[in-house]
Amino acid sequence: MRARLLFSALGLLLTGCDTTEDSCELSPALAPVRPATSTSISASPAISAPLPVPSPRQLVWQERGMLLFVHFGMNTFTGKEWGDGRESPQQFQPLGLQPRQWVEVAQAAGFGGLIFTSKHHDGFSLWPSAYTDHSVARSRWQDGKGDVVRQVTDACNEAGLPCGLYFPLWDRHEPSWGTPAYDDFFVNQLTELLTGYGPLFEIWFDSAHGENVAVPPYDLQRYWNTIRRYQPEAVIANAGPDVRWVGNETGLAGKTQWSEHDGRWYPAECDVSARPSWFWRRREDGRVKSVNTLLEIYFTSVGRNCTLLLNVPANARGVLPGTDVQHLLSLRAALDRLFANNLAFGRSVSASSFRQNDPGWRPEHVVDEHPDTFWTTDDDVTTGWVEIDVGPSRFNVIEVEEAIAYGQRVEAYRVDAWTGTRWRTVSRGTTIGQKKLDRTNLVITEKVRLVIEKSRANPAIRHFGLYEGSCLP
Repeated sequence: MRARLLFSALGLLLTGCDTTEDSCELSPALAPVRPATSTSISASPAISAPLPVPSPRQLVWQERGMLLFVHFGMNTFTGKEWGDGRESPQQFQPLGLQPRQWVEVAQAAGFGGLIFTSKHHDGFSLWPSAYTDHSVARSRWQDGKGDVVRQVTDACNEAGLPCGLYFPLWDRHEPSWGTPAYDDFFVNQLTELLTGYGPLFEIWFDSAHGENVAVPPYDLQRYWNTIRRYQPEAVIANAGPDVRWVGNETGLAGKTQWSEHDGRWYPAECDVSARPSWFWRRREDGRVKSVNTLLEIYFTSVGRNCTLLLNVPANARGVLPGTDVQHLLSLRAALDRLFANNLAFGRSVSASSFRQNDPGWRPEHVVDEHPDTFWTTDDDVTTGWVEIDVGPSRFNVIEVEEAIAYGQRVEAYRVDAWTGTRWRTVSRGTTIGQKKLDRTNLVITEKVRLVIEKSRANPAIRHFGLYEGSCLP
């Protein structure tokens, strides 16, 4: 999709994993699925927030977990990854465009939103832009009267699925690129998208350029101001102030992952394609990432305090291919089964201390499955522990979440299991953030202890979970 960045028909919903090499049987669900999270804060008195904290738009965005990326455009028909802007609009001719299928798949697979390529570096605009001759208006598709962006945003809005748009900084067709006039062109096209298609939750600026291309001085602040004016709830990602690129295109975040960056809240997004390429290629129909690989990516992205942007390109008909859809649904089934039964839910809990001895901050909140409550200590206490009586239980996945509305605090933690005579450490980690998932060898115990060893401020833990999967990537 980019060489480098300047900043860093829908099948049956599967009820379990099959026994193919792409997936594995997970332990059965024995309890209700954890309630969906929200972004409101506990009614208890606010704890101090001496650290950078997310804006409301960033907080909502981090709760989304997984986002579906759909690459579709002129490259789908030319077989290129990066077109040069000299393609004939007549080449764009999807014969069965079905954005509603994209949306149905996204919702069935549990994605928190969909981001679509409104155009790519070739500059072919998938809406009838008034500012270019390189758009769907010059194609044979729907006699030049079609609007792919309209169909996608309408499908999302009708289904209640948040929609975002990919928009590249580099337009290889536009003759004003590299001159001051390009800023006007860029803002004009951006304004068309921001004002004509309903609410957008994310604008994804691709800041990539070809090798040995001199990058012009884009007026980024003007671009950002335009988005804030017309879509104030949208986060600006990649070449933007709200969301940063994790630094690779493999879905891999570091084991230590701060949402704070250079003294401000700047969370990371992991982008990766389910196929070797970002755009659809028939020859890659047999090279879709396996369900086990996608599950591994989930653990190394969402499970490491990042949002996962997973690309599934639409084919030349304009639909998501069957194999890709099957793998997404299998991934969702595997995640649902794995996280359905939190062995710590509702269990007896004690703690080293809790803030002001106020019940509003008691340790029970880490296992009450309520997203707006959490355990914390007095403001000057930056270490501590919570102990959960889980026994007898078996687990090999640990889930921990901070109340990030108050910033990201924990720098080091460990999880201990009681052997009957002593505590044994079964997992260690550094940062937690929105979500941290640790995999361990199978642990059999009656008591578990989360120990906060180091924190930038008093810890604020909203969730602790233990789960068992019969096989994990």
